[in-house]
Amino acid sequence: MSIPKLFDLGGQTAIITGSSRGIGRAIALRMAEHGANVVVSSRKIEACEEAADEINRAVGRDAALPTACNISSKDDLQNMVDLARQRFGQVDHLVCNAASNPYYGPLAEIGDEQFEKILKNNIVSNHWLIQLVAPGMQQRKDGTITVVSSIGGLRASTVIGAYNISKAADLQLVRNYAAELGPDNVRVNAICPGLIKTDFAKALWDDPETLKRSTAGSALKRIGQPDEIAGAAVFLASPAGAFTTGTQIVIDGGATIT
Repeated sequence: MSIPKLFDLGGQTAIITGSSRGIGRAIALRMAEHGANVVVSSRKIEACEEAADEINRAVGRDAALPTACNISSKDDLQNMVDLARQRFGQVDHLVCNAASNPYYGPLAEIGDEQFEKILKNNIVSNHWLIQLVAPGMQQRKDGTITVVSSIGGLRASTVIGAYNISKAADLQLVRNYAAELGPDNVRVNAICPGLIKTDFAKALWDDPETLKRSTAGSALKRIGQPDEIAGAAVFLASPAGAFTTGTQIVIDGGATIT
C-alpha cells in the first residue's frame, strides 16, 4: 500500500530520543511505517536493539538504527547525531521525547541536585540537540523539530512542580526556535500529552483506584495509549504539517478543558 503524499516521509531520517519504549517507541514505529529511517535511542543499548528489531520486522526493511545515548551527556548526543549522518546521510527530523522526573513532592522541598537534573534533561538537552541538527536543516532549507512536552507545562501541580516547570520551559524553547529557524523553513513544534499508559507515568495508572482518580477530570474518562501520540508526530514531520510551527498540540483526552 502506497503512502499518501501528504504524510510521506520516504527517504528521510528522524532521530527520536527515549524511543526504546512508550511514546518514543510508538513515534519511531509510525515514522518508519511512513517511510522514514529512524534512530532509536535510550540509555540501554539492549532495549534500543530490541525496539529497532521490532520496527524493522514491522516495516520489512532495515529502517531503524539503535544507539545508546544518555541525554545528559553532550558527547553522547553528538555521537548519536554523527551515527545518524554516517548511516543515513542527514537528519531531517528530530523528536525530543526523552525526559526525567526523579522527584515527587512539593517544589519548596526539592533538592538542588534533583532540580538541576530535571532542568538539564528536560530543557538543556533539547537545546543541545537542536543546536546539533538545526544548522544542517537551515542549510537545506528544510527540516522539523518536535519536542514532546506535557500538559503539565500548562498547569500547576503540588507533586510534580519541577517537572511541570521544565515542560513549560520546553514550550518557550519551541516558540523561540520556531522564530529563529522559521526563515530557513525549519519548523519547530511541541506535543503536549496528557496521562499516557507508559512506564514513566506508571505511578498514576498502575493501581485501579489511582487510575480512576487520575482520569476522572478528563472528557474521555480514560488513559491514553502511546500510539495515540504518534500520529501527531508524523503529521508535524510530514508535508501535512508544512504550515505548522511554533505551536503546541494538546493530546490529553480532554483533561485540560474540564
